Amino acid sequence: MKSFIKAIDDLPLIVKVILCIPVLDIVWTIYKLFKSIEKSNVLGIVVAVILFFFAPFVWLVDLITLLVMGKVWWLD
Repeated sequence: MKSFIKAIDDLPLIVKVILCIPVLDIVWTIYKLFKSIEKSNVLGIVVAVILFFFAPFVWLVDLITLLVMGKVWWLD
């Protein structure tokens, strides 16, 4: 998990933006889930699982926060 998180963090911005495309956004959901598991954040794990199944609009939030803050927003 740590290697996956580090690999995603080290990607160039353009690749991160491409991963925000609606179908490819599953990568960010997995990233958020792994990040919460690594930090033992139970709320983050539950929210990530819910977002995995019930929130197809999350790609837009990820894209906006990535462009504004340079990273996707999460509950850490």
